[in-house]
Amino acid sequence: MRQRPLLWFAIYWVAGSACAAMFTGIQQLQVITGIAMLLGAAVILRRTRSVLAVIMLFALTGSALYWEFNDSRNVSSLEQVLKSGAAEEDTISDEVEGHILSPVKVDGDRADFTMQVNRWGSNEELKEKVLVQVKLSHEEEQGTALGWKRGDRVVFNGSLERPGEARNFGGFDYRSFLRHQNIHFIVKTSGAQEIKTMAEEHNVISLWRWNDDLRSSIGGRIDDLFGGFHGGYMKGLIIGDRGDLDHDTFMEFSRLGLTHILAISGMHVAVYVGCLLFIFSSLRMTREASLTAVIFLLPLYVVLTGASPSVTRAGIMGMIGLYAARRGILKDGMHILSAAALMMLWYNPYYLVNVSFQLSFLVTAGLMIFVPKLMPLLSAFPKWLGGSLAVTAAAQMVSFPLTIYYFNQFSLLSLLANLLLVPLISLVVLPLGMICVLISIIWMQGAGWLAALIVSINNLTFGWVEWMNGSSAFLTIWPSPALWWIMMYFITLFLLLRSLNKLLENRAEPFNPDETVPLDAVQKRTGRSILQDLRRSEPHPVLWSVTARLRSAGFLRLARGIEAAAIPAVLPLAVIICLLLYTGYHSPYRHGAGTVQFLDVGQGDSILITTPSGRNLLVDGGGTLNFRKEKDAWRERKSPFEVGAKVVVPLLKKRGVHSLDMVMITHNDQDHAGGIQAVLEEIPVRAIVFNGTLTSSPKFEALMSTALRKGIPIYKAEEHSLYEPDADTRIQFLHPSARAVEDDRQLQQVKEQNHHSLVFLMKMNKARFLFSGDADTAAELTILHNVDGSLAAAALPVDVMKIGHHGSKTSTSPQWLEAWRPAAAVISAGVNNIYRHPHPDVVDRIIEHNVTLFRTDLHGETQIRVESDGKISVRTKLPPEKPPL
Repeated sequence: MRQRPLLWFAIYWVAGSACAAMFTGIQQLQVITGIAMLLGAAVILRRTRSVLAVIMLFALTGSALYWEFNDSRNVSSLEQVLKSGAAEEDTISDEVEGHILSPVKVDGDRADFTMQVNRWGSNEELKEKVLVQVKLSHEEEQGTALGWKRGDRVVFNGSLERPGEARNFGGFDYRSFLRHQNIHFIVKTSGAQEIKTMAEEHNVISLWRWNDDLRSSIGGRIDDLFGGFHGGYMKGLIIGDRGDLDHDTFMEFSRLGLTHILAISGMHVAVYVGCLLFIFSSLRMTREASLTAVIFLLPLYVVLTGASPSVTRAGIMGMIGLYAARRGILKDGMHILSAAALMMLWYNPYYLVNVSFQLSFLVTAGLMIFVPKLMPLLSAFPKWLGGSLAVTAAAQMVSFPLTIYYFNQFSLLSLLANLLLVPLISLVVLPLGMICVLISIIWMQGAGWLAALIVSINNLTFGWVEWMNGSSAFLTIWPSPALWWIMMYFITLFLLLRSLNKLLENRAEPFNPDETVPLDAVQKRTGRSILQDLRRSEPHPVLWSVTARLRSAGFLRLARGIEAAAIPAVLPLAVIICLLLYTGYHSPYRHGAGTVQFLDVGQGDSILITTPSGRNLLVDGGGTLNFRKEKDAWRERKSPFEVGAKVVVPLLKKRGVHSLDMVMITHNDQDHAGGIQAVLEEIPVRAIVFNGTLTSSPKFEALMSTALRKGIPIYKAEEHSLYEPDADTRIQFLHPSARAVEDDRQLQQVKEQNHHSLVFLMKMNKARFLFSGDADTAAELTILHNVDGSLAAAALPVDVMKIGHHGSKTSTSPQWLEAWRPAAAVISAGVNNIYRHPHPDVVDRIIEHNVTLFRTDLHGETQIRVESDGKISVRTKLPPEKPPL
């Protein structure tokens, strides 16, 4: 701390900001007080000077206050407009006027941009940033929207809406995400022709359009050189524009932990600086003049590539480092990194919650700290290979906790993929791509030849990536770890590497033959005396004698094992790391409890059942309804919102669902079966159960083809079928009846699927659940009056009933409720859905039967926990919270 005051000041500044971001009120005060007490203890123990402790305390409290100050100012002036215009509604329409603040993104039938609102209706002198979403009516309007530029003044009629908030536990909170960009509202409008634009050349914001035009020009040139697919990839690599990057390619890179290649960062800045210095050196410029020129040209590259947190960090560090090199001062990398962090957090404290910011600074710091500690451990390799291994391993180890926290997956081939592909892309493809763009300005044909070479290298890269993703066995799924787990991981990893380095230092000491004893003398010593020696802080000379003789005899593995035991800290630290990885990978101990989680997937159904033994069952996967015709293909977006990929799969991964023992498809309608496709592609599935009917839907056919290709067994469920995933869980299928299918040997195509929905009764830890799918009243009566004349399953009331067909009036008849007498019921329906589910008559009927009702459209996700004794508790994502049943 005495040697690096700026570093420690930055650490405490980040700690204070993090406390303010994560905690409020008394919790925040308690955490800051605890850290302050640790500082006081360090002063008392003379581990640091009192003056430095005061400075660190100032950084801790000052950053927390600075965060709170900025956060208190992050309020919306449009809030009062919304409240005054619509007392009980979350939307209001009026004329809006302002300036475009960002490039306009056109994707399918929508155009998006941020805007500074100067007037809303009669409310003038406003100054607030909002997100604008324009629904395009015709394909020609795409060209109109692309003509809008930053700085243009726009006037149109729009609807003011609040961004959506997280509706599932651990789900993405879009409202919080936009708030950290100082955006509180979304303005929606339809028709590009309704927006009147007036360019203002002297507006300060309009200066950015030069940069936008330059990015667009470079992007167009890249497209001309490389073509559509490769052009999208190269634009992401060279200028950070991933708008045209193929979605499947991005996902394959993501699974191998290679997306950092497509995010402009330190690697790109280093290549850019290296190219400039080479050019200036070729022009015979002096060293001082070259460094000065690069310092001034670096901000241009940062702005050109989008000024993301990672490239901003790299740009600031580059400028500081180049200035220090020119002046011969401040060459410590950690000081430069600390200065960059403080500058960025002072400019915008919300950078701290940005994933790109966190990964960029963490990996950079990790490389500085861990690479020197890994290099001695890899001294047996050639220097060039050892250096590459050290850098790649350090980056992987440091980024691992944040990777599993945010993305909940880690490929066991990530180290190999980064070791092979990062040097190829960063040292070959990226520089050649930049040179190719420059050459194209004066010699297009020559640039085309070079582009052809780059395309061949890219094809090799894509082939390797596809091959490494060929087996899902190497992709591991991790639940998001707790903060204490992340801190313990870094502390233990650092101590382990330091202990291993100390071990190597002891091995490197000169060997003194006078200190050796015969090997038989060692064998006569008792195991107890050796263990006592191992507890000492220094390795025992007898052990070093033994290992030296073993090494000389060629028994390297045995020698290394004894040497590892000679450092008492290594083995316990290695055990701790293994325990952390084990506990981080596996879900917490359930204490015999099971859970039923009704996910909020909008207008659809998706239910995750976890049995007391930890078996995972998924009932339906939601789905996005699409009523577009072939003539409206232009409306399709590059990465459309799909419930399975954007909601269900991320939630399953975040909760540590490594595999699904069974997926039940109640019926083949898109709002139930549509999301299963993404589930099969991302998560291992052991079996599928469906209602035994088919539809002519291409999406359902693709779903079945995926299951067959992956070798997943598919079973047809019928009444009286039983499934017992563990000793505490029993599932009895009640519908459909085998008589509903004319020919049991051949699957029947059924267009109207609701009547054929799977209906089943589940008993788990003495609690009873009834799942109805979209079964209609006729199916309900069939179940209650089956031809056998009795239904033993209905002899007792159920604790929880999943209401059929989202609360539609075609389901949940009075006879159904009276037969099962549920204590609670859950309706899965979308907010403001076009079907107006649930129907008021059904809701009234449920309430009249004294049933506690939970609705995903009102309460978000509903989780029901069943203890080993059958006690049931319920929690919902959105208030009001409901008491235990």
